[in-house]
Amino acid sequence: MAGLIPQGFIDDLLGRTDVVEVVGSRIKLKKTGKNYSALCPFHNEKSPSFSVSPDKQFYYCFGCGAGGNAIGFLMDFERLDFPQAVEELARQAGVEVPREERGDRRGPRPTRQDSPLYPVLENAAAYYRQQLRQHAQRKRAVDYLKQRGLSGHIAKLYDIGFAPPGWNNLMGHLATNSSEEKLLVEAGLVVENPDSGKRYDRFRDRITFPIRDSRGRVIGFGGRVLGDDKPKYLNSPETPVFHKGRELYGLYEARLQNRQLEDILVVEGYMDVIALAQHGVTNAVATLGTATSEEHLKRLFRLVNSVVFCFDGDSAGRQAAWRALQSCLPVLEDGRHVRFMFLPEGHDPDSLIRQEGHDAFRARMHHQAQPLTEYLFRHLAEEAPPDSLEGKAHLATLALPLIEQVPGSLLRRLLRQSLQERTGMDLDDLRPGPTPTASTEAPPQSMVAPPPMDEDYNWAGREDFEPAFDAPPAWSRPQNTRRDYNRPRRPDVRTVESPVTSATRTLLHNPHLAGLAQQASLLANEGEDEAQLLVALIDTLQKNPQLSTIELLARWHGTALGEQLNQLAEKEWLLNIPSANLEQQFFDTINTLMARQIDRQIQQLLDKSAQAPLTSEEKQQLRDLLSRRHTPTAGN
Repeated sequence: MAGLIPQGFIDDLLGRTDVVEVVGSRIKLKKTGKNYSALCPFHNEKSPSFSVSPDKQFYYCFGCGAGGNAIGFLMDFERLDFPQAVEELARQAGVEVPREERGDRRGPRPTRQDSPLYPVLENAAAYYRQQLRQHAQRKRAVDYLKQRGLSGHIAKLYDIGFAPPGWNNLMGHLATNSSEEKLLVEAGLVVENPDSGKRYDRFRDRITFPIRDSRGRVIGFGGRVLGDDKPKYLNSPETPVFHKGRELYGLYEARLQNRQLEDILVVEGYMDVIALAQHGVTNAVATLGTATSEEHLKRLFRLVNSVVFCFDGDSAGRQAAWRALQSCLPVLEDGRHVRFMFLPEGHDPDSLIRQEGHDAFRARMHHQAQPLTEYLFRHLAEEAPPDSLEGKAHLATLALPLIEQVPGSLLRRLLRQSLQERTGMDLDDLRPGPTPTASTEAPPQSMVAPPPMDEDYNWAGREDFEPAFDAPPAWSRPQNTRRDYNRPRRPDVRTVESPVTSATRTLLHNPHLAGLAQQASLLANEGEDEAQLLVALIDTLQKNPQLSTIELLARWHGTALGEQLNQLAEKEWLLNIPSANLEQQFFDTINTLMARQIDRQIQQLLDKSAQAPLTSEEKQQLRDLLSRRHTPTAGN
């Protein structure tokens, strides 16, 4: 669709849309107090954990973490992209969506804009797809896919393509000038030699596998070599739209093929995912040449409560499984399940499902895969067999720090009980030490250095200056608790939300406070990401004081900043935030940040004066900064 949707129209559309009506027309809602509840449409559950707030115009699932506004719900439930979701809401509201060309805009505006890399990557996928059908050397690629037993339907579903031999096929097809070549370099499709400046196609003589994000947009590629080149598999590099540590190959296609995913199978490669789909296992995904990360698991657990890892049964496969287990522990809430399926020697998922068939493969997944808890103790017992007192002590030393990483209180308690049964030790009086690897003993407690103070509260300035602040204000700490800041935290104590994050969340749900923050522009150079988010929010609200919380979420929907705001909005839902003193809390944090910025500028000038005399302007600037140092600049 040509033209951009004006941001003002989106804000107005959300203002006249009731999220309860949008959600209620698609799933059955039940009134529960001031909110509405239902079984979550995004994961399987037996009791309702999905809630819709008419006051906040926001939905949130306490089971899988899905949340957002009416536009976000339509995008996820109906699998629409952003413009399509806006069109659908407009149709329900009986209004027409206006469009404007880029030249029609007057002045800058904080509108949601997709990266220019998306169309470049989509065009590349179309080019590779065309080459698989038409290129003179396509037969080698087609023969390989047929040999793997893939049908045309599966090849089309996963958009498999062919990058022909040659150094500039894609570049010659998509780029007509230097600026377009630069976009191809930025998208990771073309490599630029840093010495000579020459550019050439990254993928050559390879079968290509487009990698898609949750909205179905191409964000990168994987390529399997057809000749003797190395490596065998090649991935796109990190780009502004592609981050290997967050993305999973096949996740978009898995959701496309399964309205309700019960579990997700994590395998090692592209062809494993596609070969399993060919045989009816359509819930497989693969990491992109990296170990499974916490971010991967958070994404998966937003969709399902059960994840099965599939690894080779050899030493390398078991090492990979152990790394995956360690990534699972910090996100293992009660009700989440992780299992490990090890393949028989000489088999990969493709060969195994060919030999056993779909039903037997599924049965292996569900009944023979080891639960994480069983694999945890079995793996540790290989290094610390509990058949002696020394072995039992060693096992406890290895296991206890790992168990304490589990956030699910019930599961953590059961794991401690299991460890107690295996060792015969009373663990109630034991405090977990640092987390060792399975091959390294924990150091003695006397050798464990206390963790450093939070960076926000360190003073890195000169000795003759007092710190701007040396501890978080009392309002940022949990009620009825006191903390000795000279005492190391226990590993099982969760980190308190920083004052900056608290202020940002407060502002998000109380937009009127932005108008009272004086001289917030002084924070424009604040280096920390969370402070920059707060500054961006203040700046937008001071320019657009009429914006509501839900309009702020819609304004940045689909961007990195929007994801951060959504997380804060969801957190507000989960926390019982007292309304008293919100303004004072907010202003305290703004003043703290401003004081820190002033201190930094003072320190820079003092450091410079130690090297060379200051100019008269710099001396005056230093005097001004010193006079403003303890003067509040926000609030009353």
